Amino acid sequence: MDKPTVGILHPGSMGAAVAACAATNAAAVLWCETGRSTASAARANRFGLTPVVELAELLDRSDIVISLCPPAAAEDLARDVAAHRFAGVYVEANAINPVRTQRIAALLAPDATVVDGGVVGSPPVGRKTPTLYLSGLADATARIVALFADTSVQTSVLGTEVGKASALKLAYASFQKTSRVLVALAVGMAREHGVDQELIEVASRRTDSYLSEPEYVAKTAARAWRWGPELEEAADALAAAGLPPEMLRAAASTLARWNDAKDNGELTLTDALDRLVQP
Repeated sequence: MDKPTVGILHPGSMGAAVAACAATNAAAVLWCETGRSTASAARANRFGLTPVVELAELLDRSDIVISLCPPAAAEDLARDVAAHRFAGVYVEANAINPVRTQRIAALLAPDATVVDGGVVGSPPVGRKTPTLYLSGLADATARIVALFADTSVQTSVLGTEVGKASALKLAYASFQKTSRVLVALAVGMAREHGVDQELIEVASRRTDSYLSEPEYVAKTAARAWRWGPELEEAADALAAAGLPPEMLRAAASTLARWNDAKDNGELTLTDALDRLVQP
């Protein structure tokens, strides 16, 4: 079978690294440079991706398109792709709720075949090996499994129903991300009363407690601009299931206080907690 040409929308920290893994089994991996930041361009160049000027060229040349962007942009991006009548496999791999994923699938039908995807884990750099969960038509998911064979991106097919992969991703994100927000609140409260070190000592007596590793708070603050919208999506998924969404919406609101710390790798725990007390 001929190697496919793959398009990545867009090469963020996760998207670029995933695209680089796809390049192992692809003829080429394309990205559209128009409107993208210098940071995106640097990432794409570092991972050896091939630039094109227009989205139309990327779509015309690609057999498979992978969408990995901030959740809020997912539908607008899919709408742009649908306007070009893309007729390949479209992997909707954003952290969005199942209803939105199904809406995107309907938007791109009948021209494109949509595979629902959810990435669980860190970007595949160094020794990190995230799993890309997939759901959708068997022939289409098989193509994505083949695309990432023998790479740092593991794949797992959940079935043929679009929405399953999105649901798993958000169910996991609901705990993983909210638990870190709760750590920030707990440490912040303890610090106000001068018992933050004692709190960490108490937590360290238990296994697998984020409270015993509060350095995660600074990392959470740097990622808040992405995690907040993801938790809003998860809250929508809870509401759609008849479950109370308020805790996740509150966590998203808390994360919004860190929006100006976007991707700040120099942030300390003290910096993060100081920003949290500012409305």
